[in-house]
Amino acid sequence: MASLVFSGSSSTSISRPSPLSASPAQSHPLRCRVSFATFLTARCQMVEPLRHANGALPRIPIINDQSLPSFLTAPRGLEGGSKNDTRLRIFSGTANPALSQEIANYLGLGLGKIKIKRFADGEIYVQLQESVRGCDVFLVQPTCPPANENLMELLIMIDACRRASAKNITAVIPYFGYARADRKTQGRESIAAKLVANLITEAGANRVLACDLHSGQSMGYFDIPVDHVYGQPVILDYLASKTFCSNDLVVVSPDVGGVARARAFAKKLSDAPLAIVDKRRQGHNVAEVMNLIGDVRGKVAVMVDDMIDTAGTIAKGAALLHEEGAREVYACSTHAVFSPPAIERLSSGLFQEVIITNTIPVLEKKGFPQLTVLSVANLLGETIWRVHDDCSVAYEPYSSLDID
Repeated sequence: MASLVFSGSSSTSISRPSPLSASPAQSHPLRCRVSFATFLTARCQMVEPLRHANGALPRIPIINDQSLPSFLTAPRGLEGGSKNDTRLRIFSGTANPALSQEIANYLGLGLGKIKIKRFADGEIYVQLQESVRGCDVFLVQPTCPPANENLMELLIMIDACRRASAKNITAVIPYFGYARADRKTQGRESIAAKLVANLITEAGANRVLACDLHSGQSMGYFDIPVDHVYGQPVILDYLASKTFCSNDLVVVSPDVGGVARARAFAKKLSDAPLAIVDKRRQGHNVAEVMNLIGDVRGKVAVMVDDMIDTAGTIAKGAALLHEEGAREVYACSTHAVFSPPAIERLSSGLFQEVIITNTIPVLEKKGFPQLTVLSVANLLGETIWRVHDDCSVAYEPYSSLDID
């Protein structure tokens, strides 16, 4: 045992076990007597001020938000340190690695090292190749086709991060599959959107970052915070670069359900007039156009939707617009699902241009001359940074589109 005794009118003995003693027989008592007055007047004296290895005095970094580069034009570098100093980690699934790399480049980070493989029977194996203990982890994985494979991969990635003691796990889902099954329109139907939301929550995600959900009520299916961003401002920025006359533009909703989205789009596009295609759906992925509400004669029609799947709705709508005298028809959509026969319909000459974003990867074999792909990497990268930095994500020009 080691003891420390203070001498004086009254002495106090403080004992602690010696870390070197294995047993009482091996312990060697050590006793030290110090004047109590001397103990109370002891002071710590610094020989010289602290300095860095290069001889400079330590400083507290000051970050000026006004000096940060605009996320519309340049990547946001991580201020105040190197890449290895940050607690922000970005991992990519196999669904859209190109978009994940663009997001990481915008943030000035490298993608986290992760091992994802499939066994012979199709089971998915995930292992993180670096520590995420106490880190703010963002997993970029759209649940695009094959939806079931990519969804299961996302769930296993979330579970791997949770078991690796990540502090916060955010599922970045540029395209949220099963979002169309968000309500019961007939008896004995499932609400798959709620089921998928429960799966993501139970897997261990603390937050979800989604882009252009099919319907706003899908956010309510999650019992965790959801940051919902819109990809349409990226398309608006692209359309602003074209030499359209504002008097010649008309924004068209391909169905009644998308009127709110088209109205918000038209308001941002020089407050253009609005037209609506009234259609009656006979079954899933089958649409029948009935009539057009609004005037498009001699105008450039911009059709706006959140996704293009088989392109049946938007193709029949474009045919109706040409019949009604539209000069040109542009198709704008955030999510390019492009299930067959979408490519044949979109490249048939009905559209002057088909403008989409890269929330879903577009294979080369699905390309055609009228197709334009815009990147949402800066949009998602800026949102990720603001979530990590506990800032508001309702910022211009990518704030809410006032969709009600």
